[in-house]
Amino acid sequence: MRFGLLFCLVLLAPAALAEGLPDLGEASYVDLPPQMERRIGETIMRDVRLREPSYIDDVEVTAYLNALGARLSAATPETGQNFEFFVLRDATLNAFALPGGYIGVHSGLIQAAQSESELAGVLSHEIAHVTQKHLARMMGRQNQAQVAQWLAMAVAVLAARSNSDLSQAAMVTGAAAGVQTMLNYSRDFEREADRVGIQTLDRAGFDVRGMASFFERLQKFGRLYENNAPGYLRTHPLTTERISDIENRILQTQYRQVADSVDFQLVRAKLRATQGDAGEAAADFAAQLRERKFQSEIAARYGLAATQLRLRNFAAAQAQVDELRRLKTASPMVDNLAADVRKAAGDFDGALAIYREARARHSRNKALLYGQIDALLAAGQAQAALKTASEELQLTPSDAPLHGLQARSYAALGKRLQQHRAQAELYALQGQLVAAIQQLELAQKAGDGDFFEHSQVDARLRALRARHAEEVKQQLPM
Repeated sequence: MRFGLLFCLVLLAPAALAEGLPDLGEASYVDLPPQMERRIGETIMRDVRLREPSYIDDVEVTAYLNALGARLSAATPETGQNFEFFVLRDATLNAFALPGGYIGVHSGLIQAAQSESELAGVLSHEIAHVTQKHLARMMGRQNQAQVAQWLAMAVAVLAARSNSDLSQAAMVTGAAAGVQTMLNYSRDFEREADRVGIQTLDRAGFDVRGMASFFERLQKFGRLYENNAPGYLRTHPLTTERISDIENRILQTQYRQVADSVDFQLVRAKLRATQGDAGEAAADFAAQLRERKFQSEIAARYGLAATQLRLRNFAAAQAQVDELRRLKTASPMVDNLAADVRKAAGDFDGALAIYREARARHSRNKALLYGQIDALLAAGQAQAALKTASEELQLTPSDAPLHGLQARSYAALGKRLQQHRAQAELYALQGQLVAAIQQLELAQKAGDGDFFEHSQVDARLRALRARHAEEVKQQLPM
């Protein structure tokens, strides 16, 4: 799904929809209720996670981006807004805010950022779009039917992702007359997001010059390739005046140099290593190391190890892991990669030893937890896998991947009722209530389990059926 397009669908709405929008000073005035905004965002994100092929379902990449976003959102004025950050596999430079505090970033933008402060600058700008209620204010004063129409358009774009002509037609329809009017509003919103974003960036301890340097590079790129400008320029109008305003605001802040985190460099390397042709990526990382032309030797070696793993050159991958150990790289991402290399090579005992040691140091790291359970299952230790998953679910019952791993563990042990019950919880957490209900119905017919387990399944099935009926009743009109 092209979410830059989704943002355009809002920005380029007919001029009539812009009439009566509140002034920028009225940041607290929003006609679109927060609950409605959140429901719209949740509906879109549910489709993203389940059906969008470019959605990057990588726990390490997502955890890094959300940790960075949490640091920034903690530095914003109290808004009571929850944020969720996610990544799409897309080489174009773009980021966007969806209703309800969901913020998406293209992988190409993360790789194009030359410092962590640059990436943080983009995120702080998008956070400001949310905290200043820009989407809600553009959709404000519309009735529920009109909001639902926009939601329907977003879903239509998702369905038409493979047909770019259809997507472009959806964007243009009904929009041409209001383009200039809405762009004028969006430039005001952009300036406000710049101002608030700079304050957030400064309070969070980043180099505020990162925002200016990234936008200046985007502006230069846009001038050089006017007909193929970065998507960020199309959804976030960037002018010389706006750049000057950003620079003037930056002059009022205290200068600071901020070193990039190791995980910033490793995430960028991982995205490069796991996308496109593995051979080309391996050659690129090898050239960086050979010519000593890299921002981070650790990241270059990590990227080369990850690409060699993709190519199933286990000895070459292990050699780079050994070099990372020599460099004393303290990151759970390196531990997880080291275990993945052993696991892929069939050395499950070696992988499990790495997981045990690494989890002793990083006990709450999800990637290590999931990897350990997966290795236990691969090693035929289903009972140990089930024990680990079940213990963790006592602490984090809303962890969907853990329910999936628990279902696999039950399946390996031949416990069909519990397998279907765990799978139902995974689906329920993903918002797939019909699929969850079907799994519980299968659990009822599984033929195993005791009276207590069957009673639990029956009770959960009644609860989910009632929840589904209520959601159908309250469903947004389409």
